[in-house]
Amino acid sequence: MSRWRGILFAVLPLSIMSPLAATGAPGIAIVVQDHAPLRAAPRDSGKPHAVLAQGEALEVRGERMDYLQVYDYRRERGGFVRASQVRRLAMTPEEAPELLAILRFLRTSPGSEALGIGFAAAYVQVVPAEVLKGEDGIQVLDALGTFAERLALRASSGNLQSKAAQADLSAHLEVAARYGLVFTSHERDGRVQVCYDGEAFRRVLAMNASPEQRARAALALTRPDCADGALRPRERLRADEWKAGVLDRVDARELPAYLKNRVLMRRAALWSSLAYQRARSEGGPGEVAAAAQRALAEFAGVDKSELTDDDARSYSQAAMRVNASRWAAVPVPPSTDKKDAARLHVVALPGEPGETCILLVDAKNDQRRPLAKRCTYGLVWTGSATVNREGTALALAVQPTDAWREMWIFRKSGNAWSVRVLPPAAIQPEVGYAEFAGWVPGGAQILVAREASGEGKYRRNFELLRLDSLLPVRQASDPGVLGAFQRWQDPAWKRETLSLR
Repeated sequence: MSRWRGILFAVLPLSIMSPLAATGAPGIAIVVQDHAPLRAAPRDSGKPHAVLAQGEALEVRGERMDYLQVYDYRRERGGFVRASQVRRLAMTPEEAPELLAILRFLRTSPGSEALGIGFAAAYVQVVPAEVLKGEDGIQVLDALGTFAERLALRASSGNLQSKAAQADLSAHLEVAARYGLVFTSHERDGRVQVCYDGEAFRRVLAMNASPEQRARAALALTRPDCADGALRPRERLRADEWKAGVLDRVDARELPAYLKNRVLMRRAALWSSLAYQRARSEGGPGEVAAAAQRALAEFAGVDKSELTDDDARSYSQAAMRVNASRWAAVPVPPSTDKKDAARLHVVALPGEPGETCILLVDAKNDQRRPLAKRCTYGLVWTGSATVNREGTALALAVQPTDAWREMWIFRKSGNAWSVRVLPPAAIQPEVGYAEFAGWVPGGAQILVAREASGEGKYRRNFELLRLDSLLPVRQASDPGVLGAFQRWQDPAWKRETLSLR
């Protein structure tokens, strides 16, 4: 708790803070308004030395009329500030209830994050250590983390149009940083994502917090948009396993339905990613299948009737991620049946380092003379391979990333075979899947389900495609309006897919 006990020392030195109550010193003042001028004299005509932002802490050294004489240790400058623009504190334990009431109010006041951080820091400083370990202390740390996360979200939203609003936000981030809060930045899709490092939330999880407080902390610590994209595969695996452990420390059964949904959706998305990463790191088939099955089970627990409007997008994102990795839940045992070996099927062999090559073979064309060959750095789910009745086409699921699954279609034209890739959408790969949904008799058409999100767009389509060109014959957002889906959809696909959720 030492970091939080000294959280104000980044603004005011220990020699000033510790003796305030004992000596009857005037205390400190927390700025409550943005653009509060620090003036050279106690009157409106006084030249402003600086412009203060909400949440800043100043040492009070006296009073002059309706002004307080203060000293700003960050700028190493004294001056005067209007008493109505600051909240004066004596920094004594008796002020703790008042500070807690202020924090409860500010928590529901968007735009007051820097001010909330300042009052949270003051509360941490004035109460004894045993109080910080109790219910009120946990509530304050929870609020502190909430203020920091909300400030980071404001900085990442890209909704600030005016230079004045951008300057205010920059000042608020600077105030938070001076109180010891740490923010990181990641570039995503051409914009900067600002993230809070979550230290306050980690402390909440380590204490006797309520289920709701633990859930909020776990969700904040496992935000997918704050994952470091520069991590190497094994580092990413360890980071996601840690996040899975954090979410498992939340008892979802004790949560309100909407909050339980958020925890389950986050778990589902995370475990689907772990299934992919374990498969890439050559984890055992049991570990890979267990992760994918856990993702499916967590997603199945989501109560759609309790989804808020804000959670609808998260629900779709979780569904796409889980569906992208669902073939990992179906380990494929090696086949020893000679009849199976004689049929049209695929064989996966190592290629260049990190590469897998897919060979299309049958009874007459073995691995030395395959009908077709294509290599990939993605995961190939050979158990997904399915052949049409005519024996002229084969569909296969290939997963290049943890949230993006393509469909490869091997097709015979004359005596030659070709391979074409059908992506979830014609966008930069982000989140989505394209999957086989059924064969149409005649060998000329295929049923496909596609869903994708990226570049600010979202689309879910059920399509009847031509095999020769992969162009749609018919498509709809509801398979019920397509007669081909009613007649020819594959029973196994209908039973296992999440596209029909």
